[in-house]
Amino acid sequence: MPAELGPDLRPPHLHAAEGVPEMGGGVRHLDEADPRNFSIILGGPLFQVLRRAHMTGDALELVRRRVLVIAAIGWVPLLVLALLGGDALGGPAAVPFLKDFEVHVRFLVAMPLLIVAELVVHLRLRPVAYEFLARGLVSPGGIPRFHEAIRSAMRLRNSLVAELLMVGVVYSLGVPVVWRALSALDVPTWFARDNHFTAAGFWYAYVSVPMFQFLLLRWYFRLVVWGRFLWQVSRLQLCVSAMHPDRMGGLAFLAGTVFAFVPLAMAHGAVVSGTIATRIFHVGGQLADAKVEIAVVVAFLLVIVLVPLTFFAPQVAQAKRLGARIYGRLGQRYVVDFEQKWLAAGLRTDESPLGSSDIQSLADLSSSLETLRSTRLVPITRQAIALLVVATLIPIAPLLLTVIPAEELAKQLLKLLM
Repeated sequence: MPAELGPDLRPPHLHAAEGVPEMGGGVRHLDEADPRNFSIILGGPLFQVLRRAHMTGDALELVRRRVLVIAAIGWVPLLVLALLGGDALGGPAAVPFLKDFEVHVRFLVAMPLLIVAELVVHLRLRPVAYEFLARGLVSPGGIPRFHEAIRSAMRLRNSLVAELLMVGVVYSLGVPVVWRALSALDVPTWFARDNHFTAAGFWYAYVSVPMFQFLLLRWYFRLVVWGRFLWQVSRLQLCVSAMHPDRMGGLAFLAGTVFAFVPLAMAHGAVVSGTIATRIFHVGGQLADAKVEIAVVVAFLLVIVLVPLTFFAPQVAQAKRLGARIYGRLGQRYVVDFEQKWLAAGLRTDESPLGSSDIQSLADLSSSLETLRSTRLVPITRQAIALLVVATLIPIAPLLLTVIPAEELAKQLLKLLM
């Protein structure tokens, strides 16, 4: 094991992320280059603000409190202002507040999922950096660059400029362009009539929507930090082997990272579901009209989650080519020697082949070559792909009731299960 790891082999979750408490209530900051402190979540100005406001702890505690407070800021004022303006249940709005599925799903389902996803991703991704060293994948000469890659990722994660840019993008592009284009309906709504915002609409446009868009942009930024880190690690000379029994070159632990992003995928599916539901129930849309939109969202999730895992493909492919040459030579030599010993002059009678280690070794060599041939270039499994797709589609699935009667849908499900 490299000397840089030191003697502390405790699991990564037993180490504090930003620091560890000291006597007297202070915080002792740990080395951000230590792979056991790796996290794409625990950092940034907003995280520090939430921590000082007792909305989170050093390890993302108080999830329920964050969900309730942020939902209260984003959704409750809309309800109150819509009630005061007479737009909650009816009035002049063709789409009253309480019947606007999009706003309820966005702030009561998708936004909590984005917050819960932070804890899930933190717990699932935190041990990953440490595994590269614990498994000896990084050569001794590449360890300094590996630590620098971690340090660089943490600096980017903590960037004040990045979060300020996100705020700027939300208010200069996200709200006036993207949101207005996507939320435009040809009927009066609780938040806008005659091209003018209602009182609830002002809060919706300048507080609630920007808050949601910022959280979403922050997630994309974290995925950039994650992808950038994996790219830098993939540029190191790694000790991957095509003969590794995990059949992924020793990188199978990366395949498990996909499962961390299931709540994020569900949040995206929820946003799409709410938008489609509003169109169906208020402007005469159909679920079939949104099939391209659904496919684009699913493809987008697959790309942003899976593409970073492909960065290691060149090294695994090189290891497969090298292994094929080396084990091909070994196999050729072994087969020639085996045939000369056992088959050159017919089957030997002075020694029984039963129980011979020669035959067992030949079988083991064949098994090793099969492992080499079946090694995947990328640590991505069909199960992971299916899970991401299903997680994205689950929030959209209830909309099938607008196309298929509930009784008929239940019958079809029973046929699949039986």
